[in-house]
Amino acid sequence: MDPNQETKHNPLLIPLSIIIAGAFVGIGIYFAKTANPREIRTDAGKSALSNLEEITVNPLSTDDHILGNPNASVVIIEFSDTECPFCKTFHPTLKRVISDYGKEGKVAWVYRHFPLDALHSKARKEAEATECAAELGGNAKFWEYLDLIFLRTPSNNGLDPVELPKIAKDVGLDVKKFESCLSSGRHADKVQSDYEDAVRSGGRGTPHSVLITKDGQKVSIQGAQAYDALKIVIDTALVNIKSR
Repeated sequence: MDPNQETKHNPLLIPLSIIIAGAFVGIGIYFAKTANPREIRTDAGKSALSNLEEITVNPLSTDDHILGNPNASVVIIEFSDTECPFCKTFHPTLKRVISDYGKEGKVAWVYRHFPLDALHSKARKEAEATECAAELGGNAKFWEYLDLIFLRTPSNNGLDPVELPKIAKDVGLDVKKFESCLSSGRHADKVQSDYEDAVRSGGRGTPHSVLITKDGQKVSIQGAQAYDALKIVIDTALVNIKSR
């Protein structure tokens, strides 16, 4: 679709694109219902704009790990790699977003796995470990376990695998059951499904996020963007939802 035609059909595109251009220097982001840009990673934490095409991402399901109200006005689906240093930086940023917006039900955060095997061979098993935490302790233990992985890993494949059961113990899980779960590999398919979802949605590096508004608008966010930049986009999205 011609970008000019998309502008005519999408009243949300013009005001948000102007604001986003200033908020996310160095990345291309557009709102669209039927046509969106795919982001191509050029270096760590940055991206360049490629041709317009639809952002396709799996809808929320009972298998997802969610902080906040799943029916929030804005949902941020993050695809992340636990050994990625930029993901480690971005993690507390999204925690702050939920702290500021989650209590009022304005924003929800969904975590999905995007292990970059060529760079971080340990990340995939760590992702499975978080799923074992979820199996044994529910959504709350998933987030506790994930928080501790990001806290303890120096990133770039630096976490010793022997730490995984130790983290399980520290968050109050049954270590023997955890080790049995992890060695079984039964959550490998879930991790792979998330990975494929990330690629389909335009992910070319980590962290890769898709912001979805209640009225169906989508934004592709590449890299560990600063809180202030995210706040501008979230606030603008919330205002536009109210005005529609």
